[in-house]
Amino acid sequence: MSEDESDGDGTADESGGKPGLAAQRDVEQVYQPAEDSKLLADAVVERVGDGDRALDVGTGSGYVAARMREAGADAVGTDLNPHACRQAAEAGIPAVRADLTGPFRDGSFDAVTFNPPYLPTEPDREWDDWMERALSGGEDGRAAIDPFLDDVSRVLAPGGAAYLLVSSLTDPDAVRERAAENGLASEEVASESHPFETLLVVRFARDDQ
Repeated sequence: MSEDESDGDGTADESGGKPGLAAQRDVEQVYQPAEDSKLLADAVVERVGDGDRALDVGTGSGYVAARMREAGADAVGTDLNPHACRQAAEAGIPAVRADLTGPFRDGSFDAVTFNPPYLPTEPDREWDDWMERALSGGEDGRAAIDPFLDDVSRVLAPGGAAYLLVSSLTDPDAVRERAAENGLASEEVASESHPFETLLVVRFARDDQ
């Protein structure tokens, strides 16, 4: 989840006009939609439709799930953050407090989305709060991405696909390699350049289909 709209000290940049994430730490407990959220949502709504069963992992405010529901999908969300589950539910998104895809049965979803915490963060620089958990991807930025890729194929229905927001900060090639180890073929379906990173949406599907 990107911090590009902040100038580094928590203030908004001139183009975005929104408070930076650092400035929100004292008041926010749930990650709010930003450029990464929109990129992921824009990519997936072109690829889901009426009756599709969809899961938005790490749903936060429920923005991506809501966009999928607007496109006709039957979308639900999961998040470890109880405040996020509450906020998503208030926005009309059925939300389950859960870790990634663990609670769901095999073959449950036609589409799975995930905008993970991906900022590489040294252990001694992490804050123990919900906003930090929404941002920090561990030392390599892939602390949540790797276990997601290890299990997501299990919950995909035949012909289903997962859509993952990936930053250039997290080594997209390493992400694709992890996916391949789990029998997932990858395809970049959207990208957007920012001053300090490039954001990608990568589609994953079982390579036996």
